[in-house]
Amino acid sequence: MHVRLSASYGNMNLMARKKKAKRFRAVQAVKELARERMGAPPAAKVVPHKNKQMEKHKATLGKLLEETE
Repeated sequence: MHVRLSASYGNMNLMARKKKAKRFRAVQAVKELARERMGAPPAAKVVPHKNKQMEKHKATLGKLLEETE
C-alpha cells in the first residue's frame, strides 16, 4: 500500500519518496522457508545476566509500601 502525500509550497510540490526495494538475502529466504515448513521457533526465555550483582541490602518495609502506592 503506497500512500502519496502531496503539499504545495509556492512553486514547489513535495511528494513522499518511494520505499527502497529490499536487497535479496539468501539467509533470510532460507529462514522464511523453514518457518513455513516447520513453524516458528519457540519464544526465547529471559536469562538473567551472569555478571549483574545482587542488591547488597534488602528493601525496607517503608520502601516496599511506597512502591505499591
